[in-house]
Amino acid sequence: MLTGFVIATIISTTESSAPPAVAINAQSSGTLALDALSTLPVKGRAPKTDYSRDQFGAGWATTLGCDTRNIILNRDLSGVVIDEKCNVISGTLNDPYTGKMISFKRGSGTSDDVQIDHVVALSDAWQKGAQQLSHDTRVLLANDPLELLAVDGPANQEKSDGDAASWLPSYKPFRCQYVARQIAVKQKYSLWVTDSEATAMRTVLSGCSMQALPIK
Repeated sequence: MLTGFVIATIISTTESSAPPAVAINAQSSGTLALDALSTLPVKGRAPKTDYSRDQFGAGWATTLGCDTRNIILNRDLSGVVIDEKCNVISGTLNDPYTGKMISFKRGSGTSDDVQIDHVVALSDAWQKGAQQLSHDTRVLLANDPLELLAVDGPANQEKSDGDAASWLPSYKPFRCQYVARQIAVKQKYSLWVTDSEATAMRTVLSGCSMQALPIK
């Protein structure tokens, strides 16, 4: 079936049956997050002037007929059921932000139970260097699997556009991986951190100094 082939092609290097924390650990680089953090520029926030979601593309991009949301759902959920249009119909999320197991079912009243978080909030990225990127590069950023996680909907709403200085996952065992992922995204797309953000990241990583950057 075409959909099965497409999904397999898009996420052939991921383990969709594994909980998110396991999959993220399995795809780490050899670069320590603390070392990478020290290379990021430290500056103040730029004005939020002219920011809109459309600066990063009009919604999710599509790859081989599958939109980014469903690609990430398929990557991060276990027991996934997919329809002929590449939509994830159901599955189970081992939520990295709360530590809860969430049963996902696609529908008008249930789809938002699991949301796709931009680990570096797009408005935060806009204020820390993304204004200087081309529109095409910003679209890549907004759809990059490195930047995306399937997470508990209410936790994602609580985070809003916060950075590490203002919001961290309530599930503390995931904080090291979360901060490392933010650093990886900022390094990849030449974004900077504020002084308070860098301090918060360093505080988290002080308890896991061997945490490596994820690569996808």
